[in-house]
Amino acid sequence: MRLILLSGGSGKRLWPLSNESRSKQFLKVLKSDEGSLESMVQRVWGQIAKAGMGDHAYIATSKAQVEMIYSQLGSELEVIVEPERRDTFPAIALASVYLYSIAGASLDETVVVMPVDPYVDDSFFHKVKELDNVLENSGADLALMGVKPTYPSEKYGYIVPDASADDSSAYLHVESFREKPREEEAAEMIRHHALWNCGVFAFRLDLIINMLIAEGFPIQYEEMARQYAKLPKNSFDYEVVEKANHIVALPYEGSWKDLGTWNTLTEEIETPLIGKGIITDDSVNTHVINELDIPLTLLNVSNVIVAASPDGILVADKASSPLIKEVMKHSEQRPMYEERRWGRYRVLDFVKYPDGNEVLTKRICVEAGKNLSYQYHMRRDEVWTVISGEGELLLDGKLLPLAAGNVFRIPKGSLHSLHAQTEIEIIEVQTGTELIEEDIVRLALDWKEIQTFIGVKN
Repeated sequence: MRLILLSGGSGKRLWPLSNESRSKQFLKVLKSDEGSLESMVQRVWGQIAKAGMGDHAYIATSKAQVEMIYSQLGSELEVIVEPERRDTFPAIALASVYLYSIAGASLDETVVVMPVDPYVDDSFFHKVKELDNVLENSGADLALMGVKPTYPSEKYGYIVPDASADDSSAYLHVESFREKPREEEAAEMIRHHALWNCGVFAFRLDLIINMLIAEGFPIQYEEMARQYAKLPKNSFDYEVVEKANHIVALPYEGSWKDLGTWNTLTEEIETPLIGKGIITDDSVNTHVINELDIPLTLLNVSNVIVAASPDGILVADKASSPLIKEVMKHSEQRPMYEERRWGRYRVLDFVKYPDGNEVLTKRICVEAGKNLSYQYHMRRDEVWTVISGEGELLLDGKLLPLAAGNVFRIPKGSLHSLHAQTEIEIIEVQTGTELIEEDIVRLALDWKEIQTFIGVKN
């Protein structure tokens, strides 16, 4: 069995902490078993490992989230990167071709696809493993996992079994799907054994590979990546599920939540205050999550979420907090904070002058033992001022010592990298006419690979 985790999201539903590169699954607000804060994706990845599925799990995502995934989960996992953002069918098709032509999966192997961020008990992933047998025993095209509802929710989609469904059977034959019904309709469906659709489904790999062959698409990964834009920009539901002849569903009776809004997420945050601030005792059911260096103080304010980051500040009644996605849907703001595989950075200032020249100032932290890629920029010059730490700067083939107080100029086109012996903090000032994260050409990633690249012998 292979497990594909879909990691997407526009970063609007939990603004301002989430953005295009740091969607909700990456926010470190949940308490881990060790007592530290962890993100949804870190929690899920740990649960997958506990269930013994870690060696055959992959994450499919966009370019914008790759660095964040490596930062939080390590660089050893296999990430399948979409050449461009499209929809769930292209993403799953690309991942299927990767499994077939790169990972060596057989055509009769079961592939399970699920979101990267469900909030569930460990038992959920042991139930996921049963989908392999369900496919085998039922002979179905698709096997879904559905959650037994605890109340008639209007927020979720429903899997509706056929009229002969037996609640005691191992799996149910699916008749139809219903998206976000009214409460009374949901209650009626639940009486007939309907399940919440949690977005988990399984198929044999040959289902997708044969479909791609029939449509004239390549089944080799590199070629599929080149032709990715030709795949229909549709959901997997539209392209596959609605056309399937035989679908079954496996009921799951444990806990399941979609922590997609501030009001649902704060239900699982154990402490009312994360970051600098004060909440008085007369503020009931109120949460403050503050990533800024300035304190926030709340006096007698109840049922409120206050979230502050370099991207902005949100003050909202919890019941109204889901509206933030609609309010921010047209915002194209540059992310002001990002995590990378080597550390993190925060934008301190950005100015665009009338003549078109731009100046961007960042505070960069490179963790001890890690390094920036060997890279160059085509549209910007940089000046680095080292605040703290020690390491090595590789600049146009020369290896230079780097320490607090040093100032380095990195002209456009200059090949450069940095290796941190201790944690290093740098103030970076970029100047140019188009200061975008995409203005980077990477030649090598690992420090040993970089040294080999330039001919340095250890």
